Amino acid sequence: MRAVSLTDKLHTRRLLSNMPELTAWNNFYVIVGSSAGALIGLQFVVLALIANRPEARPAEAGAAFATPSVVHFAVVLFLSAIVSAPWHTIGIVAVAWGIVGVIGLVYEVIVARRMRGQTIYLPVFEDWCFHVLLPVASYAMLAISAFVAYSRVRFALSMICGATLILLFVGIHNAWDGVTYHVFSRKDEQPET
Repeated sequence: MRAVSLTDKLHTRRLLSNMPELTAWNNFYVIVGSSAGALIGLQFVVLALIANRPEARPAEAGAAFATPSVVHFAVVLFLSAIVSAPWHTIGIVAVAWGIVGVIGLVYEVIVARRMRGQTIYLPVFEDWCFHVLLPVASYAMLAISAFVAYSRVRFALSMICGATLILLFVGIHNAWDGVTYHVFSRKDEQPET
């Protein structure tokens, strides 16, 4: 890896000084993005550890319950990257997070259909809340904030902060919920040998 020179640091500061609103959020997105990246890795480790367990129709439930957690973590990582980049204006980055918001809303419709279509587990209100309602709210915040960014940059960035944290905590909750289901609930269902 190349060491960051003083000239590079000064150049980055000069670029960020064009968008002081983003500069104030830099440490937040470094922390949140790092957390999301680490949690994506941890999710894969856990899924690899429980992969050998005998299960009925795992792909059906995995697409409905496990995959969205990885998607949410990836969105948090992506948002952290694009908001931390040294943009000259808010326009390009607002369009990017707006597109993420719209795509996320479409994806949540797919998640809801998968949850209703799978037969291995009957979702309860908590599942609908953390797998559909909160992510829909988060992705809607992203889409709306793209329009707000042109007139109220600080408010839009606060909305992005809220949406990012919701997705991060939803992903953590859902990953934990999935692991505890596999470890505790599925253990009771396995025949003794």
